[in-house]
Amino acid sequence: MSLSKSEEQLMSYLWELKKAFTKDLLDQFPEPKPATTTVLTLLKRMKDKGYVDYRLFGNSREYYPTVKKEVYFSKHVKGLIQDFFNGSTSQFASFFTNETDLTQDQLEDLRKMIDDKIERKQ
Repeated sequence: MSLSKSEEQLMSYLWELKKAFTKDLLDQFPEPKPATTTVLTLLKRMKDKGYVDYRLFGNSREYYPTVKKEVYFSKHVKGLIQDFFNGSTSQFASFFTNETDLTQDQLEDLRKMIDDKIERKQ
């Protein structure tokens, strides 16, 4: 189950903070800030989906992520490749390198990453 755009934004704040009370999360939002009830609703949905949990401190809840950012985005990218590129990583790589206006330095960095990965696999 994936996160909505609003949930993803809130989750990115929580990943950055590592743990946070509702007030801490609200402070991360740009103006105009969402209502506290909106953030609480998003947190409840994210907890129901298994992305966050909380610890009770009196009447306050300190939220923390239960899914690592890297794990979430890895699944997200795999789903993107499956849904939009028929599972073809080559089509994805072709689209990515041709449609994102990468600089020569960025392309060379990508090549180095790929070469390093190939070397480790051998």
